[in-house]
Amino acid sequence: MAEAQNIPVGSTTAGQIAVAAESTVATRMSAPPSFDVADFPVPHGREEEWRFTPLERLRGLHDGTATATGEGVKVDVQAPEGVTVETVGRDDARLGRAGAPVDRIAAQAYSAFEKASVVTVPKETVLTEPVRIAVHGQGGTAYGHQVIELGAFAEAVVVIDHTGDAVLAANVDYLLGDGAKLTVVSVQDWDDKSVHVAQHNARIGRDASFKSVVVTFGGDLVRLHPRVTYAGPGGEAELIGLYFTDSGQHQEHRLFVDHNTPHCKSNVVYKGALQGEDAHAVWIGDVLIEAKAEGTDTYEMNRNLVLTDGARVDSVPNLEIETGEIVGAGHASATGRFDDEQLFYLMARGIPEQDARRLVVRGFFAELVQQIGVADIEARLIEKIEAELEATV
Repeated sequence: MAEAQNIPVGSTTAGQIAVAAESTVATRMSAPPSFDVADFPVPHGREEEWRFTPLERLRGLHDGTATATGEGVKVDVQAPEGVTVETVGRDDARLGRAGAPVDRIAAQAYSAFEKASVVTVPKETVLTEPVRIAVHGQGGTAYGHQVIELGAFAEAVVVIDHTGDAVLAANVDYLLGDGAKLTVVSVQDWDDKSVHVAQHNARIGRDASFKSVVVTFGGDLVRLHPRVTYAGPGGEAELIGLYFTDSGQHQEHRLFVDHNTPHCKSNVVYKGALQGEDAHAVWIGDVLIEAKAEGTDTYEMNRNLVLTDGARVDSVPNLEIETGEIVGAGHASATGRFDDEQLFYLMARGIPEQDARRLVVRGFFAELVQQIGVADIEARLIEKIEAELEATV
């Protein structure tokens, strides 16, 4: 494994494994957040926030040529008793409260959606069953907006499951009241030709806890942008990600944690496996500790396992600190092939090489899968990982 801190600026290539790591990338977007599409120039691929993304595969989402067509996506919400599910218009005051768009596609999505889905868990309500939101592509292009709001001291698990065929640009807002606890599992299990670009905004109240689990398997191009801000001290954010990138797929996860409030915590762990020609995974992890955010405790890590030749990983951890009064801060990135010592250990105990390789990959992902906390989703992901491994390992 190669630690990102020890890799010089630019890209290095070892055999067929390409690894990029940089320490000079600004953590904040070049354009300030805005709900107005006109405030963002059309990207050309040379901009820092777009240079890893194959713009020609975005189906016009980035330049205004993509219009809502076909049946788009169908959204179905199944919620336990006590949860309010609403379909609201663009004038609803809750829309956009968690954060403004930070790039042109997010702004385009905000300006183009007609109706938004709002799920509200009342204060002090503790759900024993998850809220399940099924987003199913039915062909065509769609723009969407979803809001998940928890009142003070409420607790909930929300599963957002993306399937089918679609070109989708969306914003998803998470609003956590003081002392609330929210776990969100966002699964991207699209058909092979789908395109999904989304900005996830979390606003964490005082002493509230937010756990985001992002799982990406399907789609031709998936670009997700989870963002976290704090509305009061004592907030905690845990961002977990798992992705399996196949031949020809582009999967991009760009995270930003803004420690704008004192005495808050964040922990980021994303793991990915890649296989096949032109499989491309991008992970950008940005953490900003503002001058007023004394007592911050943060760490971010990205690990990638390259299973075949022809795959490429771009992993860029960034940490910007504006105050010396912190508890701790760090970041790491590593990309490589199988651990030869692990394989030797297993094979020395009579396990055939192919089975040993599968065990190594399962172990690589097991730590994250077990943290999801939704049994049927965990079982489904294990099955997906097994199916991917049958094709390669």
